[in-house]
Amino acid sequence: METDTPTLRCRTIFISDVHLGTRGCQAELLLDFIRSVECETLYLVGDIIDGWKLKSGWYWPQSHNDVVQKILRMARKGVNVVYVPGNHDDGARDYCGVHFGGVVVVRDAIHEAADGRRYLVVHGDEFDGVIGHAKWLAFLGDWSYRALLSLNTQWNLLRRRMGFGYWSLSAYLKVKVKNALQFIEDFESAVADEARRRGVDGVICGHIHKAEMREIDGVLYVNDGDWVESCTAVVEGFDGKLSIVDWAKTRAWSPLDRRRAPTPVPEAVFDEAAAAE
Repeated sequence: METDTPTLRCRTIFISDVHLGTRGCQAELLLDFIRSVECETLYLVGDIIDGWKLKSGWYWPQSHNDVVQKILRMARKGVNVVYVPGNHDDGARDYCGVHFGGVVVVRDAIHEAADGRRYLVVHGDEFDGVIGHAKWLAFLGDWSYRALLSLNTQWNLLRRRMGFGYWSLSAYLKVKVKNALQFIEDFESAVADEARRRGVDGVICGHIHKAEMREIDGVLYVNDGDWVESCTAVVEGFDGKLSIVDWAKTRAWSPLDRRRAPTPVPEAVFDEAAAAE
């Protein structure tokens, strides 16, 4: 019997880059998040299941199955669930327009916020030159990334034994390495250009595992991050305002220490009207 008690009520939620089927996926923290929220629409913005990794070896613990079941349960209860596949789950793109258990699969989407602003919703891999033009390099990069995540896990186990909190080595390197910084900047500009070309006010995407919200030449660029490193999502309030929720920080809960009791969600992310009910 489900006993979820939502603490965050919002109009829309955007999550991506969950990578179910990999050891780096923070499925238990994601499950805690989706059990704690109530929304009208949920966008799954790609790389929800990591088909690349599952092809090379099966890994599917109960927590990963629980995430899928919870999302399907949300759809059955009336939540509009829209699935925009990414490059790691690109097989689902063959089923665009099809409904699975109340979840509709689309190549991309235009989301109209409560304030009337329109956003292109897309995973973003089509704006990554490596993915688009040399897929074998992308696979090599994916292997290297998983190796870095494994190192990150071991590093944080050591930090934990020494009494320190969680710290993402991979995220730190991403913002310190010059080439990575240039890649992120080029990616953000390319995605914003596509939104401008389509005549919308902004774009909401994933792919690069870096949550961000900033204006680029008049276009609002929003990246919802991931559930491997940062454990972030983008939420739209009932007034149309978008914000990034850092769930690990909100819960004061390290991905390596899932036994700690959760702390209340900050009032800043509550919808005032819903919270007053």
